[in-house]
Amino acid sequence: MREGSVLELRGIYKSFPGVKALQNVDFTLRKGEIHALMGENGAGKSTLIKVLTGVHTKDDGDIWLKGHERPVQIHSPQEAQKLGISTVYQEISLCPNLSVAENIFIGRGDGQFVKWRSMNARAQELLDSLGIAVKATQQLASCSIAVQQMVAIARAVDMECSVLILDEPTSSLDESEVAKLFKLMRKLRNDGVGIIFVTHFLDQVYEVCDRITVLRDGTLVGEYEIETLPRVQLVSKMLGKELDDMADIKEAAPAYTDKGGVPVYEGRGLCSTEGISPFNFKIRKGEVNGFTGLLGSGRSECVRTIFGADKVMGGTVMMDGMTVKITKPREAMKHGIAYLPEDRKRDGIVADLSVRDNIILALQVKTGFFKPFSRAKAVEFADEYIKLLDIKTASDNTPIGSLSGGNQQKCILARWLLTHPKYLILDEPTRGIDVGTKVEIQKLVLKLASEGMSITFISSETDEMLRTCSRLLVMRDRKLVGELTGDQLTQTAVMNTIAGGESRAE
Repeated sequence: MREGSVLELRGIYKSFPGVKALQNVDFTLRKGEIHALMGENGAGKSTLIKVLTGVHTKDDGDIWLKGHERPVQIHSPQEAQKLGISTVYQEISLCPNLSVAENIFIGRGDGQFVKWRSMNARAQELLDSLGIAVKATQQLASCSIAVQQMVAIARAVDMECSVLILDEPTSSLDESEVAKLFKLMRKLRNDGVGIIFVTHFLDQVYEVCDRITVLRDGTLVGEYEIETLPRVQLVSKMLGKELDDMADIKEAAPAYTDKGGVPVYEGRGLCSTEGISPFNFKIRKGEVNGFTGLLGSGRSECVRTIFGADKVMGGTVMMDGMTVKITKPREAMKHGIAYLPEDRKRDGIVADLSVRDNIILALQVKTGFFKPFSRAKAVEFADEYIKLLDIKTASDNTPIGSLSGGNQQKCILARWLLTHPKYLILDEPTRGIDVGTKVEIQKLVLKLASEGMSITFISSETDEMLRTCSRLLVMRDRKLVGELTGDQLTQTAVMNTIAGGESRAE
């Protein structure tokens, strides 16, 4: 091992059926550093962490730990913990009905009676030493999410970890809570703990980290000191585009001209329970716009607020110049808004129902379940859109769960087109489907817009956004930080704005 290192991963490989999740990945963590592990969705971050913590068994490669003469073999999270590797996940795996002290020491008794006074005193001493302002006897459920995160970290520290993995620990925290967590992280760094910090928040990386390792498509892009990697270069490496190679590829899509009419939809001061800053948004008839930004930037949360899929906390909405109330999906549907969700398996398809029943579902909800469609009408609706979208299915009665991902996506799209919306929101409509189907959906989006439908399009692929959208709203750390139109719609401009643009949105 290198001098000063506490952990080294060398040549790590991991494959799943049909997927090469990690290919020859190296990673080095030094004593007393905070090291960011960065990459977009599917880059391999989670797989690497699971290999390191024994959730997955590596196919090849070596894991070296300080104090061991040979590479270590880690077959379970328990083994990782015994080796001094502790993980605190986004979803806190503690017991809210127990006290803070009980959560710190749970599972580490000797089978004898619990010495409550001694345990509470030791826990309080640990909490005080780490600067965590909470009583050891307090029930964990009464603590904020940030404090619960810190208690989980205190538990890991007390188990004498030399490697602490923080997996998206700040995703549910507000700014003041993040500041408290960072204070604790810096103290642990000064005490010699090596911290692996997994996050999608660029501002936080540059505030607290010493080094960055970037993964893309299961391979190592590189390791960088924080001072030598400007934000725009980090974004470039995560997305796989070198700035010099970025060209404007918007030529394939017809330009949208704002004719100055009343917006189909306009929202001001919109906000929900999901932590995005209040934002303003509008879209005109026949426009295709989109929210762009890195994963976790808040783009999906914005459109879920527009549709009322998340609890709306504030804001004013106007449709065609008239003030309306939209705080839940049914109200949005009533006003002609349709929403294809990001996760088709969780929020989209009903796997056990037929293709036909999945297609008619939204229209049936809009019409009311007390006014069911006849079987003949349902078959007519389904057949029309199966033909229109060229859905590959044995029949309209085939369970949708047996279809390919691309055909499932087409069925959900058919579901919303059947409601004849004036405003269609598509969140990652082409994720996980083949190139041919992607092109079909992009062409359909432009066709629908040419016929007067307003569309908001979200994709993790910037190229795809540039091909379809005439206006991009750029998100960073759940804030709207820029708006790009016309000649600004280039890869370079998008990445520069993600990395450090100031708000110019309306």
